[in-house]
Amino acid sequence: MKILAISDKVDERIYSLNLKDRFGDIDLVLSCGDLPFYYLEYVVTLLRVPLLYVQGNHGPHVELTHSGEEKRHAGGCLNIDNQVVNIQGLLIGGLQGSMRYTPQGHYQYTEREMQYKVWRMAPRLWLNQLRYGKPIDILITHAPPYGIHDKDDLCHTGFKAFLSFMDRYRPRYLIHGHVHRLHPQDSATSRYGDTLVINAYGYQILEID
Repeated sequence: MKILAISDKVDERIYSLNLKDRFGDIDLVLSCGDLPFYYLEYVVTLLRVPLLYVQGNHGPHVELTHSGEEKRHAGGCLNIDNQVVNIQGLLIGGLQGSMRYTPQGHYQYTEREMQYKVWRMAPRLWLNQLRYGKPIDILITHAPPYGIHDKDDLCHTGFKAFLSFMDRYRPRYLIHGHVHRLHPQDSATSRYGDTLVINAYGYQILEID
């Protein structure tokens, strides 16, 4: 399966009339947050493959259409926050948001709140272990794990809850956004135990069995 992972940046190579020519062999799109609904809808309309997403801290809570109507979801796409879905045999889960850095704000969580979100996923993960022999293959998040691709400021600090998630459930991949890769030397991938952690800022291509 060939996967297009996107996050944080409306990339002109994707938001383009040449999208189908460049990425026509993509089987699945995973969005890790902070992208407008119109962008996700454009991608899913042209590629005609499943698109799963989570929200980021700057992601739209409400997006206005040209006619002035309020839109709260990306049409044709599936928000998988706190869910685990089966896509052609791949078990994919999602956890939205960033570390809370303002008193008010959509899709921001304390460490304890994120840990609670992980606990809420546990029954489905245990059921997957019984049914498929594995709890999960891919976890998509907006924020990175603590100490992996994150930054020193509170907003861009990663979650320790994601480290314990990887320790317990051992996904093959954790794909995140949130942390901008401004320099070529900024690494997009890191290994943590059995999990390959990928920063999808802009976009990344992933091929897996």
